[in-house]
Amino acid sequence: MRRSTIRLITVLATAAVTTSVVAGCSTKNQVPSIGYAVDAAVASYNGASTLGASSGAAAVFGRVLTGFFYTGPDGQQVADTDVGTAKEVPGETQTVQYRLNPDGVYSDGVKTSCDDLVLAWSARSGKFTRPGDRGPVSLFDAASTVGYEEIERIDCQPGSKDATVVFRPGKHYLPWRTLFTAAEMMPAHVVAQAVGVPNVVNALQTGDGAVIGRIAEFWNTGWTVNAGALDLTKFPSSGPYRIESFSAKDGLVLVANEKWWGAAPETKRIVVWPKGTDFAAKAKENALGVVDLGAGSVADLKLDGFDEQTVASRSAEQLVLATGGVFSRVEVRRAFAQCVPRQALFDTLGKAGEPPQHGLGAGVLNAHVVQQDSLYYPAVIGGADRYRGADIPAATATLASAGTAQPTVRIGYQGPDARRAQTVAMIAESCRGAGITVVDAGSPDFTPVRLREGAVDAVLGGTGAVPGPAGSSAGVVAFAALRAGSGLDFGGFANGRYDAITDQLAGEANSTATLNLLTEAENLLWAQLPSIPLFATPRVIAFGNGMQNGIAGPTQAGTGWNMDRWVLQR
Repeated sequence: MRRSTIRLITVLATAAVTTSVVAGCSTKNQVPSIGYAVDAAVASYNGASTLGASSGAAAVFGRVLTGFFYTGPDGQQVADTDVGTAKEVPGETQTVQYRLNPDGVYSDGVKTSCDDLVLAWSARSGKFTRPGDRGPVSLFDAASTVGYEEIERIDCQPGSKDATVVFRPGKHYLPWRTLFTAAEMMPAHVVAQAVGVPNVVNALQTGDGAVIGRIAEFWNTGWTVNAGALDLTKFPSSGPYRIESFSAKDGLVLVANEKWWGAAPETKRIVVWPKGTDFAAKAKENALGVVDLGAGSVADLKLDGFDEQTVASRSAEQLVLATGGVFSRVEVRRAFAQCVPRQALFDTLGKAGEPPQHGLGAGVLNAHVVQQDSLYYPAVIGGADRYRGADIPAATATLASAGTAQPTVRIGYQGPDARRAQTVAMIAESCRGAGITVVDAGSPDFTPVRLREGAVDAVLGGTGAVPGPAGSSAGVVAFAALRAGSGLDFGGFANGRYDAITDQLAGEANSTATLNLLTEAENLLWAQLPSIPLFATPRVIAFGNGMQNGIAGPTQAGTGWNMDRWVLQR
């Protein structure tokens, strides 16, 4: 049971949450609740889509939409045996047997089934495409196809609790536990109802382009979350909480799912206050019990009476650069990287208050895809040498060699965010000396898709360009965000050798070969500069007076990873 993985933490602090706190509560329902402040942007229920992944759906809906695995507080993949079991079957061809819990049922009364796995695989396999100007384009706007594209078939009888996933001959996907996970396994029966088919399994097997197109359209847009306008019949839950309502005034209200077959949530009502909330005001109102925000991102945030810590997260604070427009030439990207004051940014904005754990947050981040606590990290970061600190003469010379005079770089991020605004200001001050004008293009409605659209030249965000919680120990998103054609490849980076390296790494068990591949990948990325890593994103995680069972989760799942175990002692 998931409960067995929980450690008990009692937070002793002065009054921050009282018996009268009913954060976001309506007048007709005065059930005591816990307010959860997190800077994920609630945009889509579908965490496997580009919109869902890049807005941080995993940090909000991980205990609403469950999967066979979830991201634990240290970034590891943990089996959720309430959902079901998954095990590799011995044999020459990699095969994984999935068995859903016989008692599993969605909040609308429909049983969980292998149909959900077939939908997830179909949406993320990349096999359903339409013609595009530059070649085939996937019908499904998936965040990535990594892992799923290696699956040859899923044996599933519609409505069954069993599924056998068979990978392609000769392929072995080592991080298979990152597949079919929390916030990414969507209710297939909702799609079937929406497009008017008995089940998606047979519909996806027919090859009927019109039907598959309708399935893809719903998967892409049918789970978009708009405040105050939710048709809750489309948002059933497979976890201990379900959505009750969402509005700018009252937040995202999650209530206990009456159909949940596992241990009942300790607190019946959680109010999630996402990005865009006036967090400082909510703190003053004593409307918060748990806080999980980027350090320094909220001006005037006072957490008096909270047990507060600043920790280095598994998210890589970075600049994701366009590979077109002003940055179409790699020399301009190099000149910009040479004027970015990475060391000063870390010293001023990137240090976490808590002692670094296993190297996370110990200094400037000198790798694009290899994490600081990896045993491989010290050996693969040589390519970062020329970009350790701002070198204005070098940037000026590199820019001159590119024949580009006084370029303007627009940096976008989702605001308000005081730390990222200061980051842009420091970069602008430094790069001005090299003749590069930097413009702050942050806004409350910013999404990283604007980089793809050419509205900005760089995105300032975390791993996968996510504004809030991000990152895991497996690092799948970090690798996927730079793969050609990936939904998270907002800068349009395309390098066949990098893609081949990531494919090989996914199945490589030999440590020497892994080291060589990672070294080559990092050297390639420092040469091409599709992104500029800055530091491990520091996060403020705090628990109010009387909170129990709160465990910091500086990963893509956020500190809400175990919200169903939270208790507020009144």
